Amino acid sequence: MTVPGETPQPHTAAGPGPAPSPGPGGITVGVATAQEWQQITSWANHEGWDIGHHDFAVFHATDPGGFFVGRLDGRPVAALSVVNYSDDYAFMGNYLVDPAHRGKGYGLATWEVAIGHAGSRVIGLDGMPVQEANYKKFGFVSQYRTIRYAGPLTGRPAATAPPGTELLTPHHLDAVAAYDRTYFPTPRRAFLERWLTAPGHTAHVRFQGGRLTGYGVIRPSPGGHRIGPLYADTPRDAEALFDALTAPLAPGAPLCLDAPEPQQAAASLAASRGLAHQFHTVRMYRGPAPAAGPERAFALTELAMG
Repeated sequence: MTVPGETPQPHTAAGPGPAPSPGPGGITVGVATAQEWQQITSWANHEGWDIGHHDFAVFHATDPGGFFVGRLDGRPVAALSVVNYSDDYAFMGNYLVDPAHRGKGYGLATWEVAIGHAGSRVIGLDGMPVQEANYKKFGFVSQYRTIRYAGPLTGRPAATAPPGTELLTPHHLDAVAAYDRTYFPTPRRAFLERWLTAPGHTAHVRFQGGRLTGYGVIRPSPGGHRIGPLYADTPRDAEALFDALTAPLAPGAPLCLDAPEPQQAAASLAASRGLAHQFHTVRMYRGPAPAAGPERAFALTELAMG
């Protein structure tokens, strides 16, 4: 998710890595260390984004050079991630500025370096509505809204995995990676292998007639648990996977997911399990919108990193 603390202005993007010269107020921009990004994650969670405990580690392995900070006197004051998934596709998020340093141009300086990391790739983002017009100045085009549903888990059947669902095992990985490609804009098998098996992450698959009809992942977060992704052929498949993923949770456990608004069945499923519309972002792309259908998902993987 992009969470601007500054309004970006049109520019000619610099390349990746440290800025060739100090920016406004002496800021320098470079690739973040893991320790620095822990601070960025704490900023994001303070804003209410509820980042999963191991999200950064998985995405960082996908593109270690895609996480940028603007430093003032050696201390991070701004951030932006631009994760390159392939030669054709990148996803932007985590656009944050320390509240004590907003309005000084530090976010813009970080933006100008970080966006160059994507090169000529199509870039996706989920931006806050207040910044939608500003992103359009950079060639980003709005596609649909993404809704955060959150709340205490209610309305489930008995806490057992529904028939047709099963825990994901390594022998499912090839099938899941192929299925994932019908929803995500580019192949990401290596990412999935890490995401599906990260500490605390639990994944379920669903088969009907010997054919994979969906999969989903649940993971711990500061606010409770998050589901994502949840990809399924039908609302019935999605409901079965949702109930399998949440079966171990206690009634009333806090839960959230992010669903594209065009997938109207996701709203019904969320409401039936006690989750309410919390806020929304706007999915935008710079470059041609991908042919794959993320708007069909019942839950996206992660707002800030795709």
